[in-house]
Amino acid sequence: MAYQQTQPIITFENVNKSFGTNQILFDINEQIYPGETVVIIGPSGSGKSTMLRCINGLEQIQSGRLVVNGYDLGDPKTDIRSLRSEVGMVFQNFNLYPHMTVLDNVSLAPIKVRKMDEKQAEETARE
Repeated sequence: MAYQQTQPIITFENVNKSFGTNQILFDINEQIYPGETVVIIGPSGSGKSTMLRCINGLEQIQSGRLVVNGYDLGDPKTDIRSLRSEVGMVFQNFNLYPHMTVLDNVSLAPIKVRKMDEKQAEETARE
């Protein structure tokens, strides 16, 4: 289902990613719009996590174009740190801080990265 938003928040254009001679992503073409829910499914080793890691700049693509929230990940001038402050990611082994509540874990990044006050971060985390 296409949303009426004019600009996609994530755009993959012919994206390829390899590890040595093992090609993981093959000409990925996709546009994801704000508010859209996308599910990536496939067997272990099919490239799901690699695709997500590329969105956050944790992996570099070999060819194609990947734009996330206006950040072109192929442009060497792109501020990856700034991109990462806008993109959230939950890892398969998400390793919450065990000495903190779930609420504290969720509100930690907005406080530390965005310098949000604790009360607002808690309200946002509860939402």
